[in-house]
Amino acid sequence: MPKTLIVVPTYNEAENIERLVSALLSLPVPDLSILIVDDNSPDGTGKIADSLAAQQPERVYVIHREGKQGLGTAYLQGFRWALERGYEAIGQMDADFSHNPDDVPRLLAALDRADAVIGSRYVTGGRLDERWSIWRRLLSWWANRVWVGLILNSPVHDNTGGFRMWRRETLLGMDLDRIRSNGYVFQVEITYLALRLGYRFAEVPIYFADRKYGRSKMGLRIQLEAAIGVLKVRHRYRSLTAAQRARHA
Repeated sequence: MPKTLIVVPTYNEAENIERLVSALLSLPVPDLSILIVDDNSPDGTGKIADSLAAQQPERVYVIHREGKQGLGTAYLQGFRWALERGYEAIGQMDADFSHNPDDVPRLLAALDRADAVIGSRYVTGGRLDERWSIWRRLLSWWANRVWVGLILNSPVHDNTGGFRMWRRETLLGMDLDRIRSNGYVFQVEITYLALRLGYRFAEVPIYFADRKYGRSKMGLRIQLEAAIGVLKVRHRYRSLTAAQRARHA
């Protein structure tokens, strides 16, 4: 398997991060490392992350950032860190166990037939937590299959999903400096950018669980901002073609 790094942004995930790191390190995936990008969590997540890195200095790394800077910039900083250090497969996932660490090997395996892989809730076999309300299920489905699907004409079923695996060459070819979104629309933007540049996605069905510990950070205001952000994403990239991939890729 390729040299792999999983990027995990954190903000107030003290109840989850040790469990997650333990689960990832126990996977039957050789040469897998973890990068925690912590936004100065007031609950002490950063200190726990430092302790984990001290215990596994060759496999666990931490970036501390000043203040809450956002999901998008956390992933971009993590991706650049991985590219600078020669990682060949770069994953992203939430710290709250809504993404099952046991699915990482399946995403990695699918990378053999695609430029990027999404752990998908909306392909055959994918499921949402049974505890989700009908309204929450409808909103998530509408955002992915109707709003994003129609406006961006995206063939991807789960455009907002945050459980992914990227080839090194794909991230280099996209030129991460192009990306402007910093909230939850970041997932939509990076997907659309990759599609416009001609990269191929594979979608692996996953079970998306509600977080077991801590509180969700997704509110109505964030959802509305994401909906408006999709229009901006279309305007920004609609004329891109595969010929405009970054040269150094």
